[in-house]
Amino acid sequence: MLRFEHPYYFYLFALIPLLFVLYLLMARWKKRALQRFGDPEIVKTLMPDYSRKRLFYKFIFLLLSFSSLVLALANPQIGSRFEKVERKGIDIMIALDVSNSMLSEDIQPNRIERAKQAVSRLIDNLVNDRIGLVVFAGKSYTQMPITTDYAAARLFLSGINPGMVPTQGTAIGDAIDLCSSSFGESKKSKAIIIISDGENHQDDAVSAAKKAYDHDIRVYTVGIGSPEGAPIPMIINGNNAGYKKDKDGNTIISKMNPDALQEIATAGSGIYVNGNSTNSLQAVMDNIDKLEKSSIDSKVFSEYEDRFQYFLVLSFLLLICEIFIFERKAHWADRIKLFD
Repeated sequence: MLRFEHPYYFYLFALIPLLFVLYLLMARWKKRALQRFGDPEIVKTLMPDYSRKRLFYKFIFLLLSFSSLVLALANPQIGSRFEKVERKGIDIMIALDVSNSMLSEDIQPNRIERAKQAVSRLIDNLVNDRIGLVVFAGKSYTQMPITTDYAAARLFLSGINPGMVPTQGTAIGDAIDLCSSSFGESKKSKAIIIISDGENHQDDAVSAAKKAYDHDIRVYTVGIGSPEGAPIPMIINGNNAGYKKDKDGNTIISKMNPDALQEIATAGSGIYVNGNSTNSLQAVMDNIDKLEKSSIDSKVFSEYEDRFQYFLVLSFLLLICEIFIFERKAHWADRIKLFD
């Protein structure tokens, strides 16, 4: 396998058109300088050894030398051998609550943004583990299938926002079921992380967590919000249009329910943590890391050998050739007619 250690040096090839322009300007200037001496035919008779072709050949050799030098700077490398390496990891599905209550601002900037910051920090610390994203409110949807592409995970995470699930509510049990099915036939250790304020209004999340654990899937919960709670903003066209009210006209206060989240985590043989810190998921990951990690054998290039020296020598030889091509032949070179 061929690669270049410093490919940014290839930008130097952009100088080649400039060198061509400079060569043409120099050739034009020399031509006009000779014309000022007199009639071109007479000048040609007076300078029988001068050849424009040699000037062009010198330029070509100089250009090839420059190109070879650029390749040497980029340092082409060849993979010398394969080596099997063992990678170990865990499959993790993250289910993120995107119901309207996650807009509450009892933690800054709001619950959903704090949750996304925590997940982003988690992704930064992953090595070899696979990760997938599920969003849920009244229903659950797969935001990103399970993958080791952490850059894609960050991209999908950035697009998550309340309102992307049209059915309102907080169906944690449905989210657990969808996460469980997302693992497929994976033989790895599996974990589900539920990030929510815990206001489960619709289904039996505890039973779903027990069912997941029966299939060797651990369920962890992360609480976002405060027990005191905060009103739920009404966002219309990106602007705050007040707060949600009940049928009696009273402002609805959304409170985090740590007891419900603790019960779900216990049923899924996981742990519950308070997620109001961006570093809160570290405690969950420390617990997940204790699970048995599955091994994957893969082949990688373990060593690369430098090949810059060949191009450096070639550049030097081409430069030597350019030096020994004279615009006017020396007396000792009269018998060598490489170029007319």
